[in-house]
Amino acid sequence: MGEAVDNMSTIALVVTVIFIAVDITIRIVSLFIVPRNRRPQTAMAWLLAIFFLPYIGFILFLLFGSRRLPKARREKQREINEYILDTTEGMDRVSRDNPWPPWLEPIVELNRSLGAMPLVGDNSAEIITDYSASLEAMTSAVEASTKTVHVEFYIMSFDDETAPFFAAIDAAVSRGVTVRILFDHVATVRVPGYRRTLARLRETGAEFHAMLPVRPWRGQWQRPDLRNHRKFLIVDGRVAFTGSQNLIERGYKRKKHWAGTLEWRELMVRFEGPIVTGIDALFATDWYSETDELLLRETASIPEELPEDDVDAQVVPSGPAFDGENNLRLFNSLVYAAQHQIQICSPYFVPDESMLYAITTAAQSGLDVQLFVSEIGDQPLVFHAQRSYYEALLKAGVRIWLYRAPTVLHAKHVTIDDQVAVIGSSNMDMRSFSLNLEVSVMVRGAQIIADLRRVEQSYRENSRELTLDEWQKRARHMAAFDNLARVTATVQ
Repeated sequence: MGEAVDNMSTIALVVTVIFIAVDITIRIVSLFIVPRNRRPQTAMAWLLAIFFLPYIGFILFLLFGSRRLPKARREKQREINEYILDTTEGMDRVSRDNPWPPWLEPIVELNRSLGAMPLVGDNSAEIITDYSASLEAMTSAVEASTKTVHVEFYIMSFDDETAPFFAAIDAAVSRGVTVRILFDHVATVRVPGYRRTLARLRETGAEFHAMLPVRPWRGQWQRPDLRNHRKFLIVDGRVAFTGSQNLIERGYKRKKHWAGTLEWRELMVRFEGPIVTGIDALFATDWYSETDELLLRETASIPEELPEDDVDAQVVPSGPAFDGENNLRLFNSLVYAAQHQIQICSPYFVPDESMLYAITTAAQSGLDVQLFVSEIGDQPLVFHAQRSYYEALLKAGVRIWLYRAPTVLHAKHVTIDDQVAVIGSSNMDMRSFSLNLEVSVMVRGAQIIADLRRVEQSYRENSRELTLDEWQKRARHMAAFDNLARVTATVQ
């Protein structure tokens, strides 16, 4: 009996020593592995998680620590960058009648070196802010299609509001139009009615694929929070829609939401002109990544007639398939270049340190810096992380407008002076900078900037301005929760 007890004690001792040794090894190895090529705050957040919960933290780091897509996909991106340059026209049509500000040329070159897309001229752009009107415009474009329809959305759902769009797809396929559809796998599968959506897609006869699928049982695996957040529709290579809106009803099928019944306010842009070819080339990038099929040039040549509003535009793709954080570099460059005014609209505002410094520096330098965000959020953790930045922004002189509940202001755009704007799918948060595949379009043209100014004014009319005095009087427990959420937001 005594010998058995001794053996048990010896085993327990050995197991304890092994656990301690593994624990120490994990901590030491992490000190060398985790900080490599990461922002200091991100590395520190991971190290804290590992040091407090070594086994759980290290396993999570192995699952989520790398924000790079699989090597094969990154190689496809480099390969298709050459294709993008070959299929983008209109570089010779860039308007210089109104002299460019001296700071714009380097930013155009930066965008091209990062994302392969040139600035192209002779485009028209129509802003659409009404949710139903946007769906109707896209449906009408599909109904008028004769050759190709390319659909790519982060979230795609068959419901009462999107049913006419699916019917238009159905009819297009029936009359011989080639229809290709992409949607993000994880984002779409989380929406109620996913199987119904798949069944409706099959009924249309269109070819469709889930982007970045997480299906280990099929050998499909990558970090599950690396998502394709792009949103666009291209018809016949002549008309393109892009912006913030997903293909789903305006309440996102979440009537019993944590914050009550919410509605989303979006901003989409309808483009015609050479920029459409660039957006279509970006669709070809994602199609190639998911199917190994490299689409040949299927569109007609660019028409000779010039649009009345004459917008110069440049597509800026970004995401973990690129070596640099293309959208973050663009936004920072524009903020530092601004001379008078910066207006930012983002539903999820969780900037990295470089962006926070750029924005607060601009405000402290006397520029008119305004931020439009929602009074209420649909993602509690991100919403509270966002709130943790308000005090620093207000102290620097940034004016913060809270769009009134129950609407979620989901539009995503930035305007710089009266010169340039950026519209697209990218939020001003670290997910969009580092983890999501995004599409942004930088535009320059008197009419589109004037239109965006009117949109921004409509935001003010439906918002209340947050003051520093009000913010500093908020409950202490809420401030503590905001700061805790901010720490979790840095883990990437």
